[in-house]
Amino acid sequence: MLKGIATSSGIAIGKVYKLEQPKIVLSEAKADVETNLKKFDDALNKTISDIEAIKERASKRLAEEELAIFDAHLMMAQDPEFKDQIIAMIKEGTNADQAAKSVSDSLVSMFESMDDPYFKERAADIKDVSFRLLCNLLGLTIPDLSSIDEEVIIVAEEMTPSDTAQLDKKYALGFVTEIGGKTSHAAIMAVALGLPAVVGCTGIMTSCKNGDMLILDAKEGTVIVNPSEAELKEYQQKRAEFLEEKQALQVLLDKPSITTDGHQVELVANIGSPKDMDNVISNGAEGIGLYRTEFLYMESTDDFPSEEDQFEAYKVVLERAQGKRVVVRTLDIGGDKKLPYFEFDPEMNPFLGYRAIRLCLDRKDIFKVQVRALLRASVYGKLAIMFPMIATIDEFKNAKQFVLDTKEELLKEGVKVSDEIEIGMMVEIPASAVLADEFAKYADFFSIGTNDLIQYSMAADRMSEKVAYLYQPLNPAILRLVKMTIEGAHSQGKWCGMCGEMGGDPMAAPVLLGLGLDEFSMSASRILPTRKIITSLNKKEMEDLANKAIKCHTESEVSALVKEVLNK
Repeated sequence: MLKGIATSSGIAIGKVYKLEQPKIVLSEAKADVETNLKKFDDALNKTISDIEAIKERASKRLAEEELAIFDAHLMMAQDPEFKDQIIAMIKEGTNADQAAKSVSDSLVSMFESMDDPYFKERAADIKDVSFRLLCNLLGLTIPDLSSIDEEVIIVAEEMTPSDTAQLDKKYALGFVTEIGGKTSHAAIMAVALGLPAVVGCTGIMTSCKNGDMLILDAKEGTVIVNPSEAELKEYQQKRAEFLEEKQALQVLLDKPSITTDGHQVELVANIGSPKDMDNVISNGAEGIGLYRTEFLYMESTDDFPSEEDQFEAYKVVLERAQGKRVVVRTLDIGGDKKLPYFEFDPEMNPFLGYRAIRLCLDRKDIFKVQVRALLRASVYGKLAIMFPMIATIDEFKNAKQFVLDTKEELLKEGVKVSDEIEIGMMVEIPASAVLADEFAKYADFFSIGTNDLIQYSMAADRMSEKVAYLYQPLNPAILRLVKMTIEGAHSQGKWCGMCGEMGGDPMAAPVLLGLGLDEFSMSASRILPTRKIITSLNKKEMEDLANKAIKCHTESEVSALVKEVLNK
């Protein structure tokens, strides 16, 4: 039995399909410059068309948020600096493949050494793109996973976004990799596709061969190669029970999220595009707790999206929500999210720099286009506007006043705008959590962005493997900040939600319920499992649990308390 990290729950039993990528062996014989330039140009064009084709196939199975990975790959492949560096080396007499390998390795090394999560992620993108480019230069064939026509479990050193996007769920039962973590692209894509996956399973590549039987337990993170009859029978039963549990969740589809003692909360979904609404509706979400509008901007290749384009996107989401609240986060660009048509000045730490509401208040010309589109769309549903990265009360008041002033302008133009728009803020900076009771005098609601709140509070980059142990949602310090925020909102009669990863974490649900969280926002696929947990809990008992949790010293102590509750 091998152990790894379970990233997308489920149990799969099937034959091994060993994904073995071609070995890169650089050419030794010299070719003339013109031949190399032509070879490079052809290979780069093929690489770009390959990525576009993969994205097109993936668009039938993935939401817009996951497809953004391929936009990053296209940006890399079309980056003039990347291309120019390779051409410069070719003109100096280096073979095309050697030049591409040298430039790619240099970029990967540079980005991997940086602290910023955006650049660390980009290193993985460079590897994926440069591998495809090198294969095209050397005439090597990359395995076509989309051609698999029998049920198999993929075993690989690593699964790139290009690999996972080609998987057909009809035949790919799941996958297991040697390397990777919970935040790797492969893990994210596995969740999006609903495939059982175990990553970081050291030794799996040498432990099996094509055609071997494999048990993949992506609930516990275990893998069994060539199981015994007894093990096979045991896991066939476990798989049947898992599928029964999954099917049983369907009865909760249209049910309210009410505890055993009658307390109701809202379970809502995070989305990145109008295309995601099908998934939201099919999973019984009670609204949208986070519409990440930056994907509208990242999709656009040459300029900021127009007011009309944005209006149409917001209108579709509001109409399809059918009167349920839609919380739209205003442009949250900067940090790890870049735009091909907007140049950010270099910063030592862009995550703590010029981004999100700071950029919008500085560039009101950009901000106004979005605000006008949102206000125009407001008559088609129940809109809530939310500002990200608010640090001071003045920031919030300025942003809110800008929205109100823009509303007056539209009304004077004869444009209808709803009178029931809520204007709130994300609480993702410790300073705003501490001052939540004062912010609540001005904001209509809060939504806690735990991804940033945790890394800022713990001074730990959550994308850094060496300090990953500090990403602790259930750390008592984080729970106290969450408690302050919820109580601050309630002190002024306002509601408080949570839209970070913690909002959909089963281990966090009992404590958050006890702390008084009103709205839990998460990936649509997590709605029904979370509803099952909520409807099995007693609010009063969870209040007692939360009081004990915030008095704990460590996250492990809190986890032990929660496990007691969930295992009853």
